[in-house]
Amino acid sequence: MHDDGIMLWPFGTTWRPVRQKRRGAVELRWLSARSWTRRWYPQGIDLGVWHGRRTLAVSWFRQQLDGHHLASRVAFIDLDRSRHLDVLLAVEEDGVLQPAAIHAGGLAWFDDRLFVAATGRGIWEFDLARIRRVRGADARRLAGASRHGLRGTALVAVRTRVHPIELRCSYLGRVFDDDGTPLRRVLIGEYSRDDTGRIAEFTVPATDEDSFHEQARFSPGIRHMQGAVRWGDRHLVSQSDLMHPGTLWSGPREGLVRDPTPLPVGCEDLALDVDAALLWSLGEHPWRRVIRGIPLRDLGIGS
Repeated sequence: MHDDGIMLWPFGTTWRPVRQKRRGAVELRWLSARSWTRRWYPQGIDLGVWHGRRTLAVSWFRQQLDGHHLASRVAFIDLDRSRHLDVLLAVEEDGVLQPAAIHAGGLAWFDDRLFVAATGRGIWEFDLARIRRVRGADARRLAGASRHGLRGTALVAVRTRVHPIELRCSYLGRVFDDDGTPLRRVLIGEYSRDDTGRIAEFTVPATDEDSFHEQARFSPGIRHMQGAVRWGDRHLVSQSDLMHPGTLWSGPREGLVRDPTPLPVGCEDLALDVDAALLWSLGEHPWRRVIRGIPLRDLGIGS
């Protein structure tokens, strides 16, 4: 990974989430307007390595108060220091960068390639090896902000490909073997108000000429699915319930059952953290926003 002269590490910010432990779970809470704003909403989550450090990626989308999407970004959080770095997501049109106005409902991070669920518009791929810095009016425009709404500079990751998928692409999660080995596969699923949402497993394209290849598809019959990951033959699916704690469904593809472990209120995407033996989820509702890591042993996964 290179940065074209941009200082990307250590994270240069005064904002830090606070790290807490509650009954074995790890929680990160926002200590800023991020905890209550109705303009930005957190959605997707995954783990990766940035400049040699374990890093949590959380996607956000920006909207007007009427629900119109304006922009998206990813907050990269150093899990050891709890510092963060924001990177705006952008598309290039006729040589001009435009904001990636997508819901960003799920993330899958492979090396320098970040795959983002663009609800109804396939999977968008962004290049983390070529982060750009933009300033002034460009920075504000790519953040979907008014002329007085953003500091002078911003970091930007640019879309490299759109991967068409025959699903709504509401969320996106990683797949691991039963010994915790990461596979080059993802689960892509659909949020639906009824029980018709589908989840499919795909291999991740290895080259620019390759594409996502579907391996399996199923309909678990669960309303309001928000995220899915797989560990061996064990699928984990999150289900939201308005202002109530979310539900975690667990088990083989055709036999998911409710797990007693509650998920955050307004739960969204899921991510497996093999190194820390945690299942990460997050809540999107203002004033209830939390990033929660649930011990895998509490779910009967791993040793």
